[in-house]
Amino acid sequence: MSEWSLSTLLASLHDDIQNRLGTARRALHHPGTKGDASEGVWIDMLDTYLPKRYQAAKAFVVDSQGSFSEQIDVVVFDRQYSPFIFKFDEQIIVPAESVYAVFEAKQTATAELVAYAQRKVASVRKLHRTSLPIPHAGGTYPAKPLIPILGGLLTFESDWSPPLGPSFDKALNVDLSDGRLDIGCVASHGHFFYDSRNNGFQFERENKPATAFLFRLIEQLQFSGTVPMIDIDAYGKWLTQ
Repeated sequence: MSEWSLSTLLASLHDDIQNRLGTARRALHHPGTKGDASEGVWIDMLDTYLPKRYQAAKAFVVDSQGSFSEQIDVVVFDRQYSPFIFKFDEQIIVPAESVYAVFEAKQTATAELVAYAQRKVASVRKLHRTSLPIPHAGGTYPAKPLIPILGGLLTFESDWSPPLGPSFDKALNVDLSDGRLDIGCVASHGHFFYDSRNNGFQFERENKPATAFLFRLIEQLQFSGTVPMIDIDAYGKWLTQ
């Protein structure tokens, strides 16, 4: 008889995330250092548990017209079909076509942070993305429609009481267009996601929020499909500038 317990394994995943975020909050006093530590916890979790076609990193996003996003705390991007990724002195720049999801990661959720995250997400979604027809042995498939880029928020705590209540919902509803936050996690309390069928946000309060969030994100990424075929020539033209 196996001595493994799936429920224990899944609980341990969340406990590890919560403990590491809590340690960063208690032990690190400089805001920048604390923020970097929080980002690192979430990036490490996503890099470890997402399928290997995805990679997570703190990065800037660029498009073929030369526009850049703001620096994003956590970018989930494609490493299987996107050949163009630039890294210099620990700064990572990824093409807009390769992006699946972007997250702002901080210690505590507030109305100001939600608004800030919405602006950061919008700065990525507004970038231009190319999509080329895909050649195959029998001919050519049409250019793939652009996948929606997921936007989200990752924190340890919430400043609101209750933590996942009407005030949080009100803040999320301020921007339901380019800055909409589709999914997020407050590791001490639960996770949230935008339910398009009901045109509203759903808040899930559970004992192991980080694990529940991870499963929800994987599910949404599965429905996103594969990133489009990038037009490398559109980026290559910048070599002559």
